[in-house]
Amino acid sequence: LGGALLDEPHAHAAAFDALAACVRETPAVLVHGGGKAVDRQLQQLGLVSEKREGIRLTPPEHMDQITGVLAGQMNARLVGLLLARGVKAVGLTLGDGCITAARTTTRYAFDAGRVGEVTGGDMALLHTLLKAGFVPVLSSIAIDAHGETLNVNADEAACAIARVVGAAGIVLLTDVPGVLDQAKALIAESGVTDLSFEFWYPSDVARPYMPDPKGEFTSILGDLEAVGFKPTPKTATWRPDYLSAEAAGKYPIWLIGWTCDWAG
Repeated sequence: LGGALLDEPHAHAAAFDALAACVRETPAVLVHGGGKAVDRQLQQLGLVSEKREGIRLTPPEHMDQITGVLAGQMNARLVGLLLARGVKAVGLTLGDGCITAARTTTRYAFDAGRVGEVTGGDMALLHTLLKAGFVPVLSSIAIDAHGETLNVNADEAACAIARVVGAAGIVLLTDVPGVLDQAKALIAESGVTDLSFEFWYPSDVARPYMPDPKGEFTSILGDLEAVGFKPTPKTATWRPDYLSAEAAGKYPIWLIGWTCDWAG
């Protein structure tokens, strides 16, 4: 759920009515952002917020403010909007109850600060809540192995949660009408015609986080093919070939562990 909807909830009352009706009928986990609210808070404090490659650089000194806005103000607002519509909503962060494991991201060539990436998770709490008829509402604040908070991109957080719970699908609610070009104009067609690529998996790793590489690979492969992609299965031995090639960026998409919830 994009933060823009939460910025003006009364202007989007119909959207929240529809959302409430949907989650009353179908078990769902909600993940929300709140970028504009974070921008306002940081500006009020005279803190400069920089965005690069689609993420907000998060110096450690910004983290308390970001956590307060996302896990506090915006989470409570969404929970309140749902409660008022008869939904048994429960406000959480990504780190509560070990829902996710996370670390400081290593995906970028620059220092992103306290930006996090999800590395795994435990679905027990979410499944307990869903089974009891509650709707978990998660802010995109994670907690690392040292107990420190991390700022995770909300879209990435939603995808990670979908993998953790084994969701049948994911819905993105946003005020952006589609894929935009550099001038912010809507691109009618992507122009992409070749949906084929190599999809790699390890052939011989036997570890708790990947007990059946081929089985996990086959499951993900089927999902990709179901939506029109044309992956070509490829495999290599775990050490040294697979890890070395993955570290060198030679694989366009690959399976690396956590039983289906961590594919690059």
